[in-house]
Amino acid sequence: MDGFEVMEILKREAQDSCLPVIVLTAQPAHKLRALQAGAKDFISEPFNLLEVKTHIHSMLEVRLLHKKLAAYNEVLEQTVRERTAELRQSEERFRRLTELASDWYWEQNESGNFTQVSGPVFETLGIGMSAFLGQPNDGELVGWDDAERAQLQAKIAARQPFVDFAFSRVDASGSRQHYRVSGEPMFNEACRFTGYRGIGVEVSPDHDPHEPRA
Repeated sequence: MDGFEVMEILKREAQDSCLPVIVLTAQPAHKLRALQAGAKDFISEPFNLLEVKTHIHSMLEVRLLHKKLAAYNEVLEQTVRERTAELRQSEERFRRLTELASDWYWEQNESGNFTQVSGPVFETLGIGMSAFLGQPNDGELVGWDDAERAQLQAKIAARQPFVDFAFSRVDASGSRQHYRVSGEPMFNEACRFTGYRGIGVEVSPDHDPHEPRA
């Protein structure tokens, strides 16, 4: 087995991506082949002992720096995993709190399809949320203000957050019902838009839905 075969075995079996291999060779044509095979440095024969020690010392320094960097990256990745888990827990707590503080909670993906709706949406609105936001096959739109619906749809299409957006509808008995809905766009770790989430509440008839709440 020659040195090139040794390096091939090391490349296959070693777990470390930075093997400190130095090649000693008297043939100039072998230098490029050695580097392509995974050697990090080479020394021409006949060699000087001081030169060999200097190359080894430099290689060890590079090796130590590589190990320190790998250890730092591992700590960084662990920190990211921990922070991501904390963020997910925080988002879950936020979602539960918003569900408790609202009449209904909703989430939709980047295509506008609803992935989660909790609360008595149909009973409160008299229609499903997806129909109100302009999607078919979720009930018949009756008594809604088209201008208000268009404004809300435009905000979502522009990926804008909105707070206490006021809208209303006239039910079958002729009574006007008032609502507020709040929502925000969602993004993943790569800052790619993934959808919307929000809450909605029904406002008492004696309260102006367009008047900000305390």
